[in-house]
Amino acid sequence: MKLVFLGVGKMGLPMATHLLAAGHAVQVHDTDAQRLALAQAAGLTMATDLGAALAQADGAMSSLPHDAALQSAAALVAQHLPQGAFYLDTSTVSVAASAAVAKLFAPTGCDYLRVTVSGNNHMAEAGQLTLMASGPQAVWQRVVPLLKSWGSVQFYLGEGEQARLMKLVINLMIGQTSAMLAEALSLGSKGGLAWTDLWQVIGASAVASPIVKAKAVQLSQRDFTPTFTVPQMLKDIDLILAEGDALQVPLLQTAMTRQMMQSALAQGWAEQDYAAIIKVVEQSAGIHQE
Repeated sequence: MKLVFLGVGKMGLPMATHLLAAGHAVQVHDTDAQRLALAQAAGLTMATDLGAALAQADGAMSSLPHDAALQSAAALVAQHLPQGAFYLDTSTVSVAASAAVAKLFAPTGCDYLRVTVSGNNHMAEAGQLTLMASGPQAVWQRVVPLLKSWGSVQFYLGEGEQARLMKLVINLMIGQTSAMLAEALSLGSKGGLAWTDLWQVIGASAVASPIVKAKAVQLSQRDFTPTFTVPQMLKDIDLILAEGDALQVPLLQTAMTRQMMQSALAQGWAEQDYAAIIKVVEQSAGIHQE
């Protein structure tokens, strides 16, 4: 297939590279020159004339940072993509923004698929993402083989915005897991349990979920190198809280976790992993680990 991939960030670049390795003709576009240089080093072709590339494509895909970026990219794709082609977006965005994009594509003769992903950039590089899709089912069935290089676990959830909502549900639980760890680890540390012992026992216990085990790899060494930064998690929490408001679902614990993330920002930890909220609770408890 001839594909155009918009947004080659930490997630988009490995996804585009996997498509290239699977034998597809992939051209990429990004507003960040450094990301484009990395894409070129990975063997990907630049879409120097994006409109022309889209006009000749079988499909366009994107991995974008927020609502505004999706809406801007979608408008361009809808203008140039030929009838019968598809637009597949993997971004974490609001349900409302995605629904607006669906309306934009309705009269174009192009199909719009929402394929959100669960997993970090390391899982994207390894082809171990979980895919959650919604949109026209026939189109989804057609592209499933195309996306097997992203991950073997794939779910089709419905014709509309189900994939967007499912991603928010998953990220709610990820954010809340970090808050749970922050309190549990601080309690144990303040009581005299060794940091490495805490992680070893938690990792072998009934609460050792995949996300806890993944975090333990770095955090057991107090390494807060980000797979997902504090501002990125704040953005997702804001999307989650907004959807809670729209659906009249009280998300009290999530609102508290947002305040913890805000405290991490205030401490200057914006470029650290969102698990830096562990240090927020430690400070509140008078614990000095570093």
